[in-house]
Amino acid sequence: MHSLLFTSVLLAGITASVVMRAAAQSPAAQPSSRSTSTESVGEAQVVDGIAAVVNGEVITISQIRAVVGPRERLLRQQLRGEELEKQLKAVRAAALQDLIDRQLIVQNFKKEGLSLPDYFVEQRINDIIRENFGGDRNTFIKTLQAQNYSLGQFRKDEFDKIIVSAMRGKNVKPSTIASPVRIEEYYRKHRDEFTSKEQIRLRMIMIPSRSAEGNSAAQKIVAEEILGKLANGADFERMAQMYSEDSTRDLGGDWGWIERKTLAPELEKVAFALPVKKVSPIVELGGNYYILRVDEKKGGDTRSLAQVRTDIEKKLLQEEAQRLQENWLAGLRQKATIRTF
Repeated sequence: MHSLLFTSVLLAGITASVVMRAAAQSPAAQPSSRSTSTESVGEAQVVDGIAAVVNGEVITISQIRAVVGPRERLLRQQLRGEELEKQLKAVRAAALQDLIDRQLIVQNFKKEGLSLPDYFVEQRINDIIRENFGGDRNTFIKTLQAQNYSLGQFRKDEFDKIIVSAMRGKNVKPSTIASPVRIEEYYRKHRDEFTSKEQIRLRMIMIPSRSAEGNSAAQKIVAEEILGKLANGADFERMAQMYSEDSTRDLGGDWGWIERKTLAPELEKVAFALPVKKVSPIVELGGNYYILRVDEKKGGDTRSLAQVRTDIEKKLLQEEAQRLQENWLAGLRQKATIRTF
């Protein structure tokens, strides 16, 4: 009766999306390298061996390499040196932990005396062949062979994936609704997540003090004269082209769209506080004199709670599911005998 109940739960829990995800992760859909003896990784020749023993069952190094193969190749293209080694170590450790957890779940499945009809696995494989190989079973088999991956091993891996999915559904049962209080509290504490980046389109005139030449006072007078002309209607762009001495001079002092933390804090404070089309007072900084104008503003708007309520609820439910899953796995790990090498 217990097995029949489990089977009914499993049937309800396996969806097309689960099948597609398994196909995308399977060696048939995502090429990887498998070896039962040795495999070339970079310049080194790695001999297969035992990575971990979980309640007497072995996880091999080749199993880890099969999981991390695509990710490792991408890392080797993007990184070098110590950072590469650090990232490789991290992905291998994560893969080993995933394999250990999968082993524990499958062992727990067997310990509870549960069973899985063979046709579940065959249906999964047929779905993969149909969706990824146009229904051509021969091409599917040849792809497995090209990857040194037997149909038997593929069937076992898919069998385990179904078990893991079903056991999670059986043991991890998060709430389906997040309380309004939790949603509102999350919104209050994480308003930045729902606020768009504040940006301004800035123009700036920079007058160097030339204090080393003893001309600081004269240069400040120049800055004050420019500010007076702007106050009387002079064109800011023209003034920048005539007097500014920074890299944007030829562009009429146009810095384009900038975000916070682009400017020095003293300039940022003035710039982001300016109303559109208003000219700032002279800002003295680092021995130079600056005059700023903001042409446009955008962003900085916070979406209302009503607009983001659904997103927050989804996030909270996902976090709860993750927490419950980790608690469940922690229980399995605590009862197990696990040795890593």
